[in-house]
Amino acid sequence: MSAPRAGEPGALRARLPHLRLPLAACAVLAVIGVPAAAVVRGPTGGAGVAAGIGLVVFSYLVSSLSVAWADAVNPRLIMSVGLVTYATKIVLLGVVMSAVAATGWPGLPDMGVAIIAGVLVWTGAHLTWALRSPLPTVGEPNGH
Repeated sequence: MSAPRAGEPGALRARLPHLRLPLAACAVLAVIGVPAAAVVRGPTGGAGVAAGIGLVVFSYLVSSLSVAWADAVNPRLIMSVGLVTYATKIVLLGVVMSAVAATGWPGLPDMGVAIIAGVLVWTGAHLTWALRSPLPTVGEPNGH
């Protein structure tokens, strides 16, 4: 059975199997990282780590869902939707992080470390998924 084409029922869900492994990997990172930070750096450190990992997960989910939606509706939308999503996320991230930094919140360094760790874990898990997934194939031009 092939994946549903754009516009068919189930088209969006069929474009999201790559999320399972990175989400699970980030959950493991949070289960280990948040309590460890809370022990070493106090409750604020734990909150910073939780916020950092949450921000990474939210960011990648928004990107994945928007691009999958565009592909499920009309594959010609992928590039424009992806670029608009990316630009919007970067601007909002800059505004939010500037606001957080302006408060002098002591969990900011912990959040920064968790963002870096979250990006590395998500990217590594996504790469692992991609390398283990079967490559899509296209029929031969002569039909053989």
